[in-house]
Amino acid sequence: MAQMFKQLGVIGCGLMGGSFALALKRAGLVERVVGYSKSPSTTEKAKKLGVIDMAAESALLAVSGSDVVLIAVPVAATEATFKAVRHLVEPGVLFMDVGSTKRDVVDAARRVLKERVVSFVPAHPIAGKETGGIAHADASLYNGRQVILTPLSQTDPELVQKATDVWAAIGSQVLRMTPENHDAAFAAVSHLPHMLAFAYFNSVARQPAGRDFLSLAGPGFRDFTRIAASDPSVWRDILMSNREEILKQSERFRHTLDAMEHVMKAGNLEALEDLIRSASDSRASWHMHTTKSGSGR
Repeated sequence: MAQMFKQLGVIGCGLMGGSFALALKRAGLVERVVGYSKSPSTTEKAKKLGVIDMAAESALLAVSGSDVVLIAVPVAATEATFKAVRHLVEPGVLFMDVGSTKRDVVDAARRVLKERVVSFVPAHPIAGKETGGIAHADASLYNGRQVILTPLSQTDPELVQKATDVWAAIGSQVLRMTPENHDAAFAAVSHLPHMLAFAYFNSVARQPAGRDFLSLAGPGFRDFTRIAASDPSVWRDILMSNREEILKQSERFRHTLDAMEHVMKAGNLEALEDLIRSASDSRASWHMHTTKSGSGR
């Protein structure tokens, strides 16, 4: 059962941070929310929308007096955020992030927080929308979604439990993994698909007849390329921070693409159908499994 928090400090009042604040408020888990954003107009908007109760003038002031802190900044800004708040990282205060990569975040936490790293529970909620920003904050964003915690060996076990309880209380399914396993898995199922969507859309759009081709595209093309409309600066950071694992997955993909091209060039209908059937059957059984378990995304 999640405990009531006196104050939530949100650093980064965007979609993820704002939705967490609204979810805690709706669940009656927090008395007051203090928010900090680099842009004062963002915190002003967050206050008007009732996402935060008070705007802080710095990240450090958002932490001051908070017993739970959510760092919801781009992955590349995490280390600078740790540096800004480290003096107020007190024992018993729960610090979490929402970054899509974990090994770099954990390394930054170790470097900057040193012995205070016991307070940090790295988290990755598998949730989001194509449109970011505080205006799209939604109290239901994390409901029915998976949240992956990747605690360090030094992390206070009581805080790991507290983190588990608070995410569960707002409707999330909580899993635990090592940062390394997390980054390897998400390179395969999230980061590479985004990279492929960006590359594929560019390959069509930049052809001389690209505009004409796009005018004929139907629902299949729309489904396949939906994620190509994702935030460029967010995905630049994710692809760079997890590039080692993503490039391993890209190489595996290249091998399977080469295999398909090879049988097509050879005119081998049977081998081509086998490769298609293998994917089709696997996708159908995976979809049935995720639909039953409710963990599909």
